[in-house]
Amino acid sequence: MKNTHLEHPEDVILTGNLDVLDWFVNRGTLSVKIDGAPAIVWGTNPANGKFFVGTKAVFNKVKIRIAHNHEEIDQFYAGEVAEILHACYDCLPHSDSILQGDFIGFGGSSEYKSNTITYQFPEVVNQRVIIAPHTVYEANDDLRDSWALPLMENLQSTDDVLFVKPDAYIAYGQTSFADVKDICDFARQMSTACEFVSDKEAAKIKQQLNALIRAGEQITVENVNEFDCDPNLIRLWALVKSIKDDCLYLCRNNGPAAYINGNRIDAEGYVMSNEFGMFKLVNREVFSYHNFNSGRFQMA
Repeated sequence: MKNTHLEHPEDVILTGNLDVLDWFVNRGTLSVKIDGAPAIVWGTNPANGKFFVGTKAVFNKVKIRIAHNHEEIDQFYAGEVAEILHACYDCLPHSDSILQGDFIGFGGSSEYKSNTITYQFPEVVNQRVIIAPHTVYEANDDLRDSWALPLMENLQSTDDVLFVKPDAYIAYGQTSFADVKDICDFARQMSTACEFVSDKEAAKIKQQLNALIRAGEQITVENVNEFDCDPNLIRLWALVKSIKDDCLYLCRNNGPAAYINGNRIDAEGYVMSNEFGMFKLVNREVFSYHNFNSGRFQMA
């Protein structure tokens, strides 16, 4: 899969990507989406065989920020991000792979809030850094041409690094979200009455949708005409979002306890990958709202 930003399944429907309806009902790899920041990328640079660390800026097409040593960390990064990367460079085990994870915090406590969600670990973490790994990349000769895959293996924690990768599963012994097939079929039928938009137009509509989420407002029958597109497309978007919410309700994990503003939640969300794509399952009214308005690194 191309190295792109993970999308909400309802958002990709705007351009007519009906594959997401098949994605819902087919078995896939489910993982927990941990709310850490910043994103840390590390491993072996295929261009020179050297170990590196960085943020997602290592994938930049022009202003490349791949740090192979402490001097390059200070050259490319500053402030708190640089401090985190210095510790990661010293602590992360060298790997032939290219890995990505979210930074949770430095050891010494049992409670962490690196972005929006507060995580409560059962005991004080003794390791120097805490990372939630979730993605592995493959590349031939250049990080800029890499493609992403879900990380299947559990990385072994060390004396310096605690790797947090909770197990995710579907409740009630189910192995897929096949129960939503009928409503997915209805959504496919409904799509025949919609006028889809271009990627550029979809980006503008997503800005409008996110503005409503940021304001804590709902998409209703009354406001579907406020968008710069066919109202039926927004109705389809809302239907696909409801399918996503039904699937999210069935997701479970065994990770550390998670809280937003003192209220217990299940998780930031989940990511599922199968032959039809890789999308995130996130409760936008809960997590995305708080992330838009109070996340330290503002990474939705």
